[in-house]
Amino acid sequence: MTMITTIWHNPRCSKSRQTLELLQQQGIEPTVVKYLDVPPSAAELTQVLAMLGKSAIELTRVKEQLVKELSLNLTDLSETQLIETLTAHPKLIERPVVIHAGKAAIGRPPESVLGLFK
Repeated sequence: MTMITTIWHNPRCSKSRQTLELLQQQGIEPTVVKYLDVPPSAAELTQVLAMLGKSAIELTRVKEQLVKELSLNLTDLSETQLIETLTAHPKLIERPVVIHAGKAAIGRPPESVLGLFK
């Protein structure tokens, strides 16, 4: 049985491109989800956060300009509110995220995703 590997990918992000290339060099052809075009649902985000063992704030690009533009005070938001914000504004999701065999990793640095395949 082949395990499906998925990458939440932003082609404009160098780390995302490097992570995708690294996977392909390992012979892994992941399903590429351009999450800016097809944002994850709140349920998907919650599931991936559990796989990562992280809270929503840890998956949030807190220095993204959009945080200022939206006047978000991230520390005032509950976990549920933050997940809803990430779903509504996927640009705020840290990238890339690689999902494999019930586990997930953030490709920062890209090599950190290789632990999913051991």
